[in-house]
Amino acid sequence: MSATGSPAAEADDKGRVRFIVEGPVARIIFDRPAARNAMTWRMYEELEQACLAIAADPSIRVAVLRGAGGKAFVAGTDIDQFRAFTSGEDGVAYEQQVERFVGAVERLPVPTIAVVEGWAVGGGMVIANACDLRLATPGTRFGVPIARTLGNCLSTISLSMLTATLGQNLVKRMLLLAEMPTAETMPPGYVGVVAPDALEAEIDALCAKLVSHAPITMRVTKEALRRLRLDPQASAADLVRETYGSADFREGVDAFLAKRPPQWRGA
Repeated sequence: MSATGSPAAEADDKGRVRFIVEGPVARIIFDRPAARNAMTWRMYEELEQACLAIAADPSIRVAVLRGAGGKAFVAGTDIDQFRAFTSGEDGVAYEQQVERFVGAVERLPVPTIAVVEGWAVGGGMVIANACDLRLATPGTRFGVPIARTLGNCLSTISLSMLTATLGQNLVKRMLLLAEMPTAETMPPGYVGVVAPDALEAEIDALCAKLVSHAPITMRVTKEALRRLRLDPQASAADLVRETYGSADFREGVDAFLAKRPPQWRGA
């Protein structure tokens, strides 16, 4: 097992993002439960560092993102940090930074699972939405209620990510009406609702299934979908070429014809 993060000696109220690797599974834990895991600038930086570490480690096959404390995934950005803003340019710089950090999650080459308990709000909603799969406990709420709280806005990149998964109508309700729908009322397929006493087993089962699947197929599929979100006419010829030219593809064909389980190597 390996782990990175901010020094333990630092005050707990500052928060940290813990990064743990257990075999093929990486875990990113937003650890500031006293503030519902609201993100500080340092926590955002640590999130990006964890994503870079995952991308550089071919032994990692899946990443699980989760908030500490069982009460929230991430309750947005720490509002106190906005006191330092003096102009609209500070807002532009902030949204660009959010795009960078959330983009690091979206671009991860392995499947990602957001485990949401309690709340995924604002930036937390955007991070959970950037993951490939989501699990939530009953009653968990998702939303970006900034029209009745901070009076700020989201960047077009963040909005495009939300509308790609949720559709424009639901995103408008979340932002204009400041609605916080429960996990049970989210669109079909967006989030799996799991009883608290079954959550750990469901996480383990989902990780095991993903670890057993072809890593190149999953990686190029994620990248192709990301490109399509940015440009509906985007080409994926390089991804197709890489996949069909891989040893894993040849192994898949041989294993299928031999009626045996394939042994994926990610190459």
